[in-house]
Amino acid sequence: MTFFGKLKKMMGFSAAQAGRAGETDPIEPSARLLRGRPKVYVLATGGTIAGRLASTGPRYRAGVLGIEALLGAVPALRGLADLSGEQVENIGSQDMDEFVWLKLAHRVNALLADPATDGIVITHGTDTLEETACFLDLTVRSPKPVVLVGAMRPAGSPGADGPTNLLDAVTVAAHPSAAGRGVLVVMHGSLFEARDVAKVSSLSLSAFAAPNAGAVGQLADGRIHYGQRAALSPERLVFDVSGLDRLPAVGIVYGHAGASATPVKALVDAGCRGIVSAGVGSGNVHRDVLAALADASGRGVIVVRASRVAAGLTLRNVEVDDNRFGFVAAGALNPQKARVLLQLALTRTRKAEAIQKMFDEY
Repeated sequence: MTFFGKLKKMMGFSAAQAGRAGETDPIEPSARLLRGRPKVYVLATGGTIAGRLASTGPRYRAGVLGIEALLGAVPALRGLADLSGEQVENIGSQDMDEFVWLKLAHRVNALLADPATDGIVITHGTDTLEETACFLDLTVRSPKPVVLVGAMRPAGSPGADGPTNLLDAVTVAAHPSAAGRGVLVVMHGSLFEARDVAKVSSLSLSAFAAPNAGAVGQLADGRIHYGQRAALSPERLVFDVSGLDRLPAVGIVYGHAGASATPVKALVDAGCRGIVSAGVGSGNVHRDVLAALADASGRGVIVVRASRVAAGLTLRNVEVDDNRFGFVAAGALNPQKARVLLQLALTRTRKAEAIQKMFDEY
């Protein structure tokens, strides 16, 4: 099939675009000349990828380099796409919050509404990258590629991974095979879908994985090598945040041996509209915490059960009677992503049954 045939088929969102497992789909130079270089925006938010080694104090500072320095450090980017850069924030991602999320969602949706825009790359710190990816996956309304990328080592350090990661991210965002997949994450040569990706190491260059699903592809020699290509749906769950300037308050309670009900009560007293329980095992909770969560649910607070375990599912009514207590089961979502979805779900409804359907769909 020709390049334009692939593109036409892709923008029609047919199930057949899933392709073949293991398919390699490079950008052909002749096709690039015919249609012009793709237009890709790079939105910078800071993080280690924009970090620099410090002369004193902590080993490095995140969010120091600006967007022009990031792009200028990788000259090969200009051969991949027509690039434009914007500095949205310049922070360590431990300071990421809903206000930056909403700013990003508004800007991304505005940029992608322009027919001239082919894709977007967002540079981000790795600490909360998976949460931002999840939020954008639920709020970006265009099928065009949106790719988040970070780094584990700052500029100037031995083996700094930012330049290669950024080159890989632009490769993906510029390529039509990434359309319709929702938000993607590129790290250390691996390609992940936002729903599944998680940071699993605090130090390794291979810090990201998808414990339940695995990577959807690898990048090598400037090409995207897909290992699995799921059928893509234009009906995916998307929330409209265009009129929002903040999100409902949702807290997370961490489960452990001898856990206390105090954190649950504190969140209820603080006015949280939702609570995510990062339970043990398959989302189980200490009996004292269970009683407090049941009381919170009875007061109209939406309670979602998730698990602190890295892989696996939190299913309904296994050891906890979710029907009795009015709880929502998180399924495959980890606690931090369950919080993101619950915040967005609460902008639509406060009914647990309706929110469970959203968790089942996502």
